[in-house]
Amino acid sequence: MENIDFSKVIDRTGFQSVKWERTAEVFGTCDVLPMWVADMDFRPPIAVTDALRQRMEHGIFGYTYPCESAVKAAAGWLERRHSWKVDNSWITFSSGVVPSISTAVNAFTKPGDKVLIQSPVYPPFMEMVEKNGRVLVNSQLHFQNGEYTIDFKDFEEKLKGGVKLFILCNPHNPGGRVWKRQELERIGNLCSQYDCLIVSDEIHSDLVHTPNEHLPIASINKDFLKNVVTFVAPSKTFNIAGLQASVVIIPESSLLDKFQAIQEKNGFHCPNVFGLTALEAAYHYGDEWLNSLMPYIKNNLMTAISYMKENIPGVKTFFPDASYLLWIDCRKLALSDKELQELLLYKGKIALEPGPKYGPGGEGFVRLNVACPEATLLEGLTRLKKALT
Repeated sequence: MENIDFSKVIDRTGFQSVKWERTAEVFGTCDVLPMWVADMDFRPPIAVTDALRQRMEHGIFGYTYPCESAVKAAAGWLERRHSWKVDNSWITFSSGVVPSISTAVNAFTKPGDKVLIQSPVYPPFMEMVEKNGRVLVNSQLHFQNGEYTIDFKDFEEKLKGGVKLFILCNPHNPGGRVWKRQELERIGNLCSQYDCLIVSDEIHSDLVHTPNEHLPIASINKDFLKNVVTFVAPSKTFNIAGLQASVVIIPESSLLDKFQAIQEKNGFHCPNVFGLTALEAAYHYGDEWLNSLMPYIKNNLMTAISYMKENIPGVKTFFPDASYLLWIDCRKLALSDKELQELLLYKGKIALEPGPKYGPGGEGFVRLNVACPEATLLEGLTRLKKALT
């Protein structure tokens, strides 16, 4: 049995960490505790590092390919963790979910086509649409009692306007919502009715807190299989984003052909050898590590929520259905987003993700990453209190 210690503080400086070493470029100051970008301060499972070490010791790193065992590992994980039986022929690979979104936009739409998102949402959704010359359409989510809901009347109106592609975030980032079956069914039925393809980013699906349950939208209705493209990855789950490997699931063969044609056009053939090695090991042997991680994350979330309730009365936050990210409502502080960031950075000396980055509806919010040792979290909460009280 693996000896897992998530409380150990590990110095990440000097190892090209975006989170720890790029704050000057992103925030204008390096004298801050970074609790912003969504990676964890934990080492991955030993099975992953052992597999990487073994591959490295072989010593030859020529051209490689995604072998059948990697496909089986991904399919096995989806069936084991999410009760979704995926045919191996549906699976291909990418270097990451964001490149996959860009590939999908280019494969399934033309310049000038409309692509729908639901803000506030992960910023690359917007970036990949606009940078590829498509028209961004937004159906803003409603925020009530600490939870985001879909305005289905507005959602349908936007679909009626000729939207070709809808990018779904499930579980939702930054809000942490796990969409329920009835919501996903309604999304799927409306998109089918208006001939709109669904691209579903499910990268946080392994990080769902009980009793919530992640449902891949493609799995809930056999009719959705021909109209849904799904992206998952071990990167958030096992903290291996720097190895750049993700999984693409496309049941409809004509769509898969279009997706792979754009990959080939862009010169992409498969992830690098270490990414594939880590992906396969994580999906084969990562269950025990993940089962130990989730209670630690849950405890950190509870600690943060309780601390803010007791010590920072001007803010509100709620326990998310999924992920290690807390979406903090600072609107009652009556500060502009610029003023809020200045207090955090220069008074509290803590770097959090600014809400406006996530599009309309993100104003007055910040996002806090609790995937760190408890000692780091407590230091961050002390700084947050100093900034906002």
